[in-house]
Amino acid sequence: MLIGDIVGHPGRNAIKELVPILKKEESLDFVIANAENAAGGSGVTPPIADELFGYGVDVMTTGDHIWNKREITEYLNKNDRLLRPANYPNGAPGFGACVVNKKSADVGVINIAGRVFMDAIECPFRVVRAEIDRITSKTKIIFVDIHAEATSEKVALGWYLDGVVSCVFGTHTHIQTADERILPKGTAYITDLGMTGPYDSVIGRRVDQILSRFITQLPTRFEMAEDNVKLCGAVVEVDDKTGKALSIKRVQKQL
Repeated sequence: MLIGDIVGHPGRNAIKELVPILKKEESLDFVIANAENAAGGSGVTPPIADELFGYGVDVMTTGDHIWNKREITEYLNKNDRLLRPANYPNGAPGFGACVVNKKSADVGVINIAGRVFMDAIECPFRVVRAEIDRITSKTKIIFVDIHAEATSEKVALGWYLDGVVSCVFGTHTHIQTADERILPKGTAYITDLGMTGPYDSVIGRRVDQILSRFITQLPTRFEMAEDNVKLCGAVVEVDDKTGKALSIKRVQKQL
């Protein structure tokens, strides 16, 4: 199962309550979640990372907010199951990819960030291929989180990696897309998993405060919304011998 951006304590509560249920309902072997907004809607801390691992998440990806909590830096160096985008410059703390053994299978996860309308970092296309070359001798089962703003960049990466990895999935926009499919050479794809958090909101924040910012253009405090909490993502079935995807379906589960 792939879980979209976890936003604040409402999103963490959804993971706590719903992941065990979904593991049984969907016969899940492995759970990947994007956690870059898990701490108050921006960043992640070591205690929160440990909390989410304790709820049954196997690997966590992140994105452009990974550096928002300074205390996460050393944790990133020690735990390669909490990833940061692999295309940050050399010397950045942490790891951009990992391989985890689960139920007699090795699963590779690569975290990459887009550049369109985002920070000007290393080329995601070149870096992701280098990471794939590095781990492909260990496993054929590889999932890629492309944390990006532009749908075109995500779609392009999906086609670029078709037949090379098991699944390419997008995060960052907090809005689930309805374009899940198996690409011609066997790679599952979805442009964005959506958000795990409060949906009576503007991508997780209080509606009134966001409206005030848009209308007045004055600085405004952005607080977490609380209501209509959902877990959103996708379930992917993969042939563990070939690494090809067999199916992908969207998930929306109400807390």
